[in-house]
Amino acid sequence: MDCPDTITMHVIARIHTGFPTKFGIPRQSGLVKTWGRIVFEPDYRNPDMLRGIEEYSHLWILWGFSEVEGKSWHPTVRPPRLGGNQRVGVFATRSPFRPNAIGLSCVELAGVDLDGQEGPVLHVRGADMMEGTPIYDIKPYLAYVDSMPGARGGFADRVKDYSLQVECPECWREKIPEEERETLFQILSQDPRPSYQNDPGRIYGMEYAGMEVKFRVQGRQLEVCEITKEE
Repeated sequence: MDCPDTITMHVIARIHTGFPTKFGIPRQSGLVKTWGRIVFEPDYRNPDMLRGIEEYSHLWILWGFSEVEGKSWHPTVRPPRLGGNQRVGVFATRSPFRPNAIGLSCVELAGVDLDGQEGPVLHVRGADMMEGTPIYDIKPYLAYVDSMPGARGGFADRVKDYSLQVECPECWREKIPEEERETLFQILSQDPRPSYQNDPGRIYGMEYAGMEVKFRVQGRQLEVCEITKEE
């Protein structure tokens, strides 16, 4: 039996998150309790497809790096957590620039809404995806087979504890909705800057949950400089 060289995948859903651009998105799922709403495409809004899913605490999401689809890839990449100056093989990383621009994330299932105007909706936490990211498949996370406590994490194990101390003056803290405050500070503590930029005088800006957040970083400390609500 001949196997095809290419396959066709259908977008079954899209996720809605607080990230209108890729800047600031956590580098891995589960690092930050970011929220997300998975809304199914019209052809896949049959509630029967979700029967029993509420019994699971976590889900695997297979999705597409839509922002880089069609762009060139290379056999080696420079992982951000290695400072952007050390190359490793693309299959030894989770870089979006790969032969097939596919991402895999484990998210917490926070709720299931079967009766909304948008059809069935899954509410999730820990998503590392941009607003509108296409989703190709959803599978339950099974701890007894998916969790490997003794697994080695390569170079990621050496940098997993890296974080910044976030300083936010009260005048800006008051502008953050209370329900988003902790999440935003967690995002900032993960250092959303491009790895190759380390200018202590530079002010960076990112969009999250309807806010534009400006900050600068010196050493291991991040200072919030301004927060404005997007119109």
